[in-house]
Amino acid sequence: MDRFTGRCWLDWWANSGTLLDSIEVAVVIKAVDAGWDASGHLVDDSTRAAFQFLCDLDPVFDLRFADGSTVLVTVTPSPGHSFTLTEYTD
Repeated sequence: MDRFTGRCWLDWWANSGTLLDSIEVAVVIKAVDAGWDASGHLVDDSTRAAFQFLCDLDPVFDLRFADGSTVLVTVTPSPGHSFTLTEYTD
């Protein structure tokens, strides 16, 4: 995969059994020498307040693809309703 463009969901889990919110996003993920580069925007602007609130609490989300696969990411909001994603490493 050199590039993925599509709809995904940013899932924010309060704990292992409680999904607090799932926000639909459009993302572009590109392969680069050091891994990948990803950015996106909210599909529905009315979710901006909830998105910002969750990012302020903890910017770590599950990025969920349509096939159900997930990757843990750190979200960095940008002005407006866009953001960048980096793979979460703990």
